[in-house]
Amino acid sequence: MTVTTGSTDGVEKVDLVTVTIDGIQVSVPKDTLVIRAAEQVGVQIPRFCDHPLLAPVGACRQCLVDVPDAGNGRGFPKPQASCTLPVAEGMVVHTQATSPVADKAQQGIMEFLLINHPLDCPVCDKGGECPLQNQAMSNGRGETRFEGVKRTFPKPINISPQVLLDRERCIVCQRCTRFASEIAGDPFIELVERGAQQQIGIAENAPFLSYFSGNVIQICPVGALTSAEYRFRSRPFDLVSSPSIAEHDSCGSAIRVDHRRGKVMRRLSGNDPEVNEEWITDKDRFAFHYANQPDRLTYPQVRDEDGSLRPASWPEAFAVAARGLRAAGSSAVLTGGRLTAEDAYAYSKFARVALGTNDIDFRSRPLSAEEASFLASEVVLRTPSQGAVSFSDLESAKTVVLVGLEPEDEAGAIFLRLRKAVTAGTTRVVSIAPYATRGLTKLAGELVRTAPGEEAAAIAALDVDADTVLLVGERLATSPGALSAAAESGARLAWVPRRAGDRGAVETGCLPNLLPGGRPVSDAAARVDAATTWGVDSLPDSAGRDADQIVAALVAGELGGLVIGGVDPDDTSDPAATRAAIEAASFVVALELRETDVTRAADVVFPVAPVTDKAGMFVTWEGRPRTFDAVFSNPNSLPDLRILAGIAEELDLSLGFRTVAEARAQMEEMGPWDGARAAHSPVPTSSTTGDGLAVSTWKLLVDNGSMQDGDKAYLATGRAPVARLSRSAYDAVGPTVTLTGDRGSVTLPAEPADLADGVVWVPANSFGRGVLADLASPGSRVTVKGANQ
Repeated sequence: MTVTTGSTDGVEKVDLVTVTIDGIQVSVPKDTLVIRAAEQVGVQIPRFCDHPLLAPVGACRQCLVDVPDAGNGRGFPKPQASCTLPVAEGMVVHTQATSPVADKAQQGIMEFLLINHPLDCPVCDKGGECPLQNQAMSNGRGETRFEGVKRTFPKPINISPQVLLDRERCIVCQRCTRFASEIAGDPFIELVERGAQQQIGIAENAPFLSYFSGNVIQICPVGALTSAEYRFRSRPFDLVSSPSIAEHDSCGSAIRVDHRRGKVMRRLSGNDPEVNEEWITDKDRFAFHYANQPDRLTYPQVRDEDGSLRPASWPEAFAVAARGLRAAGSSAVLTGGRLTAEDAYAYSKFARVALGTNDIDFRSRPLSAEEASFLASEVVLRTPSQGAVSFSDLESAKTVVLVGLEPEDEAGAIFLRLRKAVTAGTTRVVSIAPYATRGLTKLAGELVRTAPGEEAAAIAALDVDADTVLLVGERLATSPGALSAAAESGARLAWVPRRAGDRGAVETGCLPNLLPGGRPVSDAAARVDAATTWGVDSLPDSAGRDADQIVAALVAGELGGLVIGGVDPDDTSDPAATRAAIEAASFVVALELRETDVTRAADVVFPVAPVTDKAGMFVTWEGRPRTFDAVFSNPNSLPDLRILAGIAEELDLSLGFRTVAEARAQMEEMGPWDGARAAHSPVPTSSTTGDGLAVSTWKLLVDNGSMQDGDKAYLATGRAPVARLSRSAYDAVGPTVTLTGDRGSVTLPAEPADLADGVVWVPANSFGRGVLADLASPGSRVTVKGANQ
């Protein structure tokens, strides 16, 4: 039978076959597996190896069903594995619910699996949420005929610093090895030995160092794979589970937060087919201890007359902050990428209404004037409903071009979607980058080898069409003309920032040239629209200073006050200048989670709530809003928006909200700007010239970022920092090099790579205080000396 369904391309034909399962007739698409067809009629067939996102393998045999010959040649003389058997027209299937044959077969398999399985459920991390436990009860025998001694192994085996293996629990379902090879592209773990000795193993001196290794713990059906951090810490039935959204990148991956007595015990992947499916990065899974470090701020502080910070009540801190900002005169606002959209909106409104300035910027990183124009353009501010690139588009695109973006390090969910598309043979990946990274190799991608500063020319030389998706990373801001070239390329374009709050900050106007909802500061009608919604007479009519200009103005004394939240000086364009600006400001208000260089220099310090302690919304790189609720209620810290509202009230103004719900309602009332936006202003291209090697850099997934503190096992999975050089440069200097830039020198091991001559690549934040603080700005020149030179 063939049916037609509507699709975006017109009419799509689907071949259906009709089968009978436990007496119920159902029509399903051709090649559907019997186990999936059974699910559609409400029959759950037990299984261990089967997973809907992995290729069928039929390893555990627990899903046996009876398929007798109904006179149509579609039957089998013995029970069949339903997870590998496609349906056929007229097929009759009996599951364990109606067939004694299938039921006996499943009980036999279960008895076989339990022969050597230890009876350690009371201490096993999987106990209480274990498919083997559950199905032993529902589909197994009440007693065993086994009378021998169970096999044992030394345990646990560290297959990585984070993932531990208890081999006697393993039922060799191969979920872990299939995930590693099929999904992540990291086949570090494989089946070793044969027959009864078959087990999971790794090669000598080759641990399972995958950015996605934690997923094998979650999908393991028997507790053979466990987390070093969570092992023996809690029981599943002691935990309360809360859905949430990962805060470490702009993908907005769905997660589940499991907590007990006010403490997060573990995080698991949520199930969201439109975003991250059932997978998350190890950073999203394990990097959550930062909120409970000893330096967590738990009360407001104000600077006393003797120059020291002392504890203060919330009302006093609000009053002191307002008084200091009023006395400082002109003030500016700097925010970081950790903000929820509601908090970013509060900063944006606070700057315009309370401080009367457009001097606000969320880009606490290298930036450019070209980028500010690019981010304010309609091509960035589109949503999926308006034709923006989405996760599903990555699977259907003919070609995906990566420029200024290394998805395995900077956007893990994008990487996994691209790998899925490449594996299916639907998508070709091209990367404009200095060298072919490990991630690009796993995507079978093509490299357009490009030195820093040459990206604009490389983009212009591409042969693109409407079927090409161009994913632009935030690092492209450091390459003059590249964003303009991307906007004019003719490809479908998406901007992929590295941090979770960046897209929301753009949407809510944390830019000197943009008001909330995409309203251009330069447009009088846009200013009137925003002022009317906010209930004020007028708003500043000229574009403000960007982050670099704010820093320069503070140093020069042109600005007196500074409100700063979530900014690490070492991430900024010029860390030394940022520190000097904070010191030079006459009054600094810091909103921060933990003690930092900023809070130590501030005049008023407010403790803010981490994502677990407040509700909020992140806007993904697609433009998709991802809301989440508070996991805990913690009176020791407040959302940024509540703090800003308190300061505004002391300035005799009202932001019109005190809670996340009220701020979100105001954002929705304001809505997007439906007028014209200013056109993106192209910038002439240029390339880096001079003596030495041009610096190429980006942050690795696992690095020294402060939001990864607290889990030693997770941090031990990070990749060691190395300097990558072209083969000729490496041969000239040897295995250890000293790089010297205008901000300092670093000594690192060196590795040869297929880099263009004249380029050196180093990780941005894997040593010292990072490249920006200790070496040079991206694209600038450094000298290289070998250890013996």
